Amino acid sequence: MTTIASHASAHPELAAALHRHYARNKRWGFIWALWTAILWGAWYIPGTALWYEKPYVDIPADAMALRLAGTAVMTWVHAIMVFFFLLVWLAVLGKVRDYGRTLVRFRRISKWYALASLCGGPMAIFGSYMAMGFVGPVFAAVTSLFYPVIGAVMARLWYKEKITGRVALGMAIIIMGGVVIYGPGLFGELGTSGHHAWLGYLGGAMSALGWGLEGAVAARAMDVSDPDAGIQCRFTFEVMFWGLLILPFLAVFTELPVASLVSGTLSDGRAMQWIILAAACHAYCYTAFYKSFTLIGVSRGEAIGNLYAIFALLFIALFTLQMPQWRILQRIVPFLASMHAAKGRRLPPTPSSLTAEAPLVWHYRCHVTALALLGAAIVADAGALVAIAALVGLAGALAYGVFFAIAVARMARAAIDGGRPKS
Repeated sequence: MTTIASHASAHPELAAALHRHYARNKRWGFIWALWTAILWGAWYIPGTALWYEKPYVDIPADAMALRLAGTAVMTWVHAIMVFFFLLVWLAVLGKVRDYGRTLVRFRRISKWYALASLCGGPMAIFGSYMAMGFVGPVFAAVTSLFYPVIGAVMARLWYKEKITGRVALGMAIIIMGGVVIYGPGLFGELGTSGHHAWLGYLGGAMSALGWGLEGAVAARAMDVSDPDAGIQCRFTFEVMFWGLLILPFLAVFTELPVASLVSGTLSDGRAMQWIILAAACHAYCYTAFYKSFTLIGVSRGEAIGNLYAIFALLFIALFTLQMPQWRILQRIVPFLASMHAAKGRRLPPTPSSLTAEAPLVWHYRCHVTALALLGAAIVADAGALVAIAALVGLAGALAYGVFFAIAVARMARAAIDGGRPKS
């Protein structure tokens, strides 16, 4: 590195070329990390829907061991589908031979992918399915938000990867933003979870720890191997761990109906439909995930990937046509306005009659967009993104100001009109 720097200082053209090279790598690193967030957010839709299809929907809520066995089976079938999607990706890129060469070099390279598969499969993906099944998708999404902290700490300890104050602040903003967005739904799930909810809490912790460790472990091998071949090795080992060790052990040494769960999953068209959709999201999410590590490092790649919480929110709203529960905070203003307009009146105005929906929708959209831009800007150290985030946030604030002004005006009109807004 010192030699390259000395040559670059002596040759301005070389210095300019290196600058363009590093800038291009950085830009593509953030693009890949952003795709990680998009596809990861999409994965929570089919991942949760799978629990409502046979054979999993028939498992009693209090059958703890059977639900855990079902989680193991769906994780294994999921890994097999991801393996085939990635095989198609490698064939298109012409890297199937690279995959074979990487896989057989176990002592120097693929052993790290084997360890990464243990962290990401039996720990992270299995834990996330546990969290979705025993508590709910919102809890699963929130607990996974903390994986970049673990990955950044491990990268700092193992590779001496620099974590600037801006990167740390960016991670904190993304994590806290996700908690704020999912907070009301999280408390609802915690309040309605069953007797075995502690397994869901354990699964959430496993997912955060597993994905944080996986990035740091896999990065050791990606320095000397192609990330596309590496991710295929990682899922090869996960399929082997589940199919040759864990599930056969459960089938032989327990009375759990592992074989019937496997056959029931493979024979049910709707269950396989959700698994294929989840596997497609995860296959190319992981491809982008690993590529970002080689270009911008583990801590930044995982921090930008943490924006999946925003995209999960958008996908949930798109597919369920339900706005997130955190919008209940916006309803406080018309509720209080209704109380004030009701003083001395027999029929107070309803909060809905004082609410202007359009400004609230734009306030919500701008708030989420500004939060995502701000987190990305701080992690990427991009001043232009900060300015854009500020403008979008200002637009959201103005929209809320319009909403507030309309609520006050309607409150005053309702008070003058005897507590009934004019039609």
